[in-house]
Amino acid sequence: MEHRLSPVSKLSFPFRVTADGPAESDRAAHIREKIEQVLLTIPGERVFRADFGAGVQRLVFEGNSVAITVLTANRLRASLEGALTGDVDSKSIEIDVQADPDAGERLIVEIRYTLSSIGRSDQVLLNLGGS
Repeated sequence: MEHRLSPVSKLSFPFRVTADGPAESDRAAHIREKIEQVLLTIPGERVFRADFGAGVQRLVFEGNSVAITVLTANRLRASLEGALTGDVDSKSIEIDVQADPDAGERLIVEIRYTLSSIGRSDQVLLNLGGS
């Protein structure tokens, strides 16, 4: 049996197979999943795409300072602008990185963006580090 994706669906990330075939995501979910891929991929990890990824896992080993939050925001912006070209209006990407007021060892990362095809705004909120 051949399974075809509907024209508005994309393969879900992480990839998985359901009883009906490959799991699918709508456009907005696909963009959030793509952002997750960028954040969790370490630069140099992908063959032929050495510049892909932001490697946020490495932040666990960094001190929490203003310099780290600025560096993190710049690193994320560069990675996301390249990976989301065509899906997200690059001018709409806003990244806010702050120390968690309740747990100084944690960073809170908020990524806001606008889907270029439909003009809908969305956001991803992440808590990095600590417990």
